[in-house]
Amino acid sequence: MSELENEIKALIIDALALEDMGVEDIESNAPLFNDGLGLDSIDALELGVAIKNKYQISIKNEKEEEIQEHFFSVASLSQFIQSKQS
Repeated sequence: MSELENEIKALIIDALALEDMGVEDIESNAPLFNDGLGLDSIDALELGVAIKNKYQISIKNEKEEEIQEHFFSVASLSQFIQSKQS
């Protein structure tokens, strides 16, 4: 598990006030929405803002399908963030 994935997990917990969860409770490849972690569209907006603030990455120019792919899991978010920081 990468350091960036752990940062993203901590960001998810902090941004969404998931106080009863720890970094170890979130699987890197598990879906963040629906049957996975159970996040919803409001959570997605809050997470998007948190990612923008922490990593200075804007997702507004991305296509909806791409956004869904990027936000599928912690691992996919990590890849997206790394690609934008390069």
